Amino acid sequence: MPEWDPEVTVDAALVRGLLADQFPELDASSACLLGEGWDNSVWAVEDTWAFRFPRRAIAIPGVEREIAVLPRLAPLLPAPIPTPTFVGVPGDRFPWPFFGAPILGGVEPADAGLTDDDRIALGGVLGAFLRVLHAPETLDSVDPERTLPVDFNRRADMQIRVARVRDRLRRLPADVWRPPGSVECLLRDAEALEPTNLATLVHGDCHYRHVLVDGGSVSGVIDWGDVCRADPAVDLMILWLLLPPDGRRDFVAAYGPIDDARLLRARVLALFLGVALGLYARDVGNARLERESVAALDRTLTDY
Repeated sequence: MPEWDPEVTVDAALVRGLLADQFPELDASSACLLGEGWDNSVWAVEDTWAFRFPRRAIAIPGVEREIAVLPRLAPLLPAPIPTPTFVGVPGDRFPWPFFGAPILGGVEPADAGLTDDDRIALGGVLGAFLRVLHAPETLDSVDPERTLPVDFNRRADMQIRVARVRDRLRRLPADVWRPPGSVECLLRDAEALEPTNLATLVHGDCHYRHVLVDGGSVSGVIDWGDVCRADPAVDLMILWLLLPPDGRRDFVAAYGPIDDARLLRARVLALFLGVALGLYARDVGNARLERESVAALDRTLTDY
């Protein structure tokens, strides 16, 4: 069974029943599916609210972190993120927490028809966003007691991550993407990196499905279930996945210098997510996401 298959089916009857029970002030009949990912389903309500429902038990701690962290984080960032407004509690109908936040504009890059110029324009915006997110004062404001977990997915651990990239590559059909020999050289270099102990505030899963765009503008950054403390490299994979070289230069100009070790960690993570999303896209028949994933993998191997 693919790892993205749901453990609980979140359908219209369930969503409308939950809303009627817990938020009678909303028009439950207006609920319609907005999108699905590996762990959550998102439903639009009254064309105003995006309700996020877990589909797998593994997502529950992430939903709880979002509910706790995002209201404190949202006012600090230069681009919109979800702000939980309606917080649902577990009950007989549904055993897990869920929440509703104002719908953010824009679409995923895979659906946006972005030109190279559009992607370049995103570089400075994303660099400025992550500079604020990764700043020490942001962590102090959002998590002063340091209760957020540290890299619980071990994404900055290259011993684990490199092995997982190799495993995913073995499962990737050759007609989706065929890795050149340079990939193994890159992976060997990453395995030689010393462990990293830096732990700042990170999104934790900052790839091209979680950045909403409107042309060359970032209209939202979504899906914060992996928010934690970790090396900033965990988020810098977006530099490789989404941006061409000119956009990367604008990103760094806004973000600040990034050393070679951090760039390499981010590059390995970009390979991992590009392959994982390519596998997912092929399995669910999402041709646009598959094309974006292949292009992201090719971008990850272009010169910095």
